[in-house]
Amino acid sequence: MKTSLEDISAVKKKILVEIEPEEVDRQFNEAYRELGKRVKIPGFRPGKVPRSILEGRFRKQVVEDVTKELISDTLPKALEEVNTFPLGTPVLEKETLKQGGNFKYSAVMEVRPEFELKNYLGVEVDKEKFLVTEEDVNNQLEQIRKSHGKLTSVEKDRPIQRDDYVILDYEGYEGDQPLEGIKSPNFLVKVGANDFHPDFEESLIGLKKGDESEIEVDFEDTYYHSKLAGRNVKFKVQIRDIKEMVLPELNDEFSQTVGTEFENLEDLKRHVRETVTEQEKKRIDRDLNNRLIEKISEGLDFELPKVLVDSEIDQAVEDLRQNLERSGSSFEKTGLSEEKLNENFRPPSEKRVKEMLVLAQVAKQDKIEVDEEDLEEGFKEIASSIGQDVETIKKYYEARNLVSSLKQKLLERKTLNYLIEHAIISEVDKESLNKNSPKEGDQ
Repeated sequence: MKTSLEDISAVKKKILVEIEPEEVDRQFNEAYRELGKRVKIPGFRPGKVPRSILEGRFRKQVVEDVTKELISDTLPKALEEVNTFPLGTPVLEKETLKQGGNFKYSAVMEVRPEFELKNYLGVEVDKEKFLVTEEDVNNQLEQIRKSHGKLTSVEKDRPIQRDDYVILDYEGYEGDQPLEGIKSPNFLVKVGANDFHPDFEESLIGLKKGDESEIEVDFEDTYYHSKLAGRNVKFKVQIRDIKEMVLPELNDEFSQTVGTEFENLEDLKRHVRETVTEQEKKRIDRDLNNRLIEKISEGLDFELPKVLVDSEIDQAVEDLRQNLERSGSSFEKTGLSEEKLNENFRPPSEKRVKEMLVLAQVAKQDKIEVDEEDLEEGFKEIASSIGQDVETIKKYYEARNLVSSLKQKLLERKTLNYLIEHAIISEVDKESLNKNSPKEGDQ
């Protein structure tokens, strides 16, 4: 077998493989020998069918099978010879296989870019000072209170006010023509939340239950709903009901409805403070990690493998799809197009891939690896977070071939911790940190 490697770009390579006629013929002979043992042809005993008859009847299938076998046997060895490891599935180009001749094929693939990192230890980075105030705790308590609120219909004659929840029927028109898919009965709008459109919601204020009205909205070109973006739309609406959120009183009795473990309001406050404290610490650490890897990555310029960027985009789109489905919605219902989402998710996905490659390079240069102990701790952490036993988690990951992706995540985290340990960290208050952060568009 002869192999050679061509550079198409910094991250795209083409490996060329040539297999000698002797190996081609050996594979053909083996294929026909095995075929002869299996096939049943009238007039011949099993294993005694002449090869000429087998070739006449099964040549096309055998050529396909031998081609696949030759490639699957030789490609891993060829990649090892040229010391190249593809990201994703290589794209194959092959000649038609013939007995008695050599067989040539090529595989185009993307690989990790090669670059060297310098000055990544001892980086100076700011960390937000930890601070949890009574206001933070009270805000969280208010969120819990709102989550236990009940929507109650308002008095019949009271007009719509800001923060009301309005149930209405609507249909959208462009000119005199109804817009396909822009119609809904019993649609719920919170006035002032700007979940639909500020102008639409503002126009509801003052209307009463049973009222019919027309509302005109000029939608921005950037509006998230693809069927409304850039259009002037007239909505015909009818108000079905007006509701307001009635919140429970924040007292001992309410605390007991939140959880049986809370005897009084002080118990609930203590729990909320602990939760907010934990969340804040995680947020501050996450922000520190992001700032550090951004500092190490800035100024680095290398080509990103398309397969990795596309994979990140696909994952982001799929996560959003699942979140919408869990809430009873979908891309179709919200008017989101996958094409637009792909475009929006590309910049953060490229940033994520760049940082992932930088972390991988740090791990490579400083020989950081995930060992069995790290993996065991990873399984324990996952099991603890979802209330499962460790063995169940292990079997789940092994059965779905997820162990390697878990190792990758653990390696990134271990590498980040290593960089944090060697960084020069200065604690600053939140206001100073925000003031010194680059504004959008600054370079």
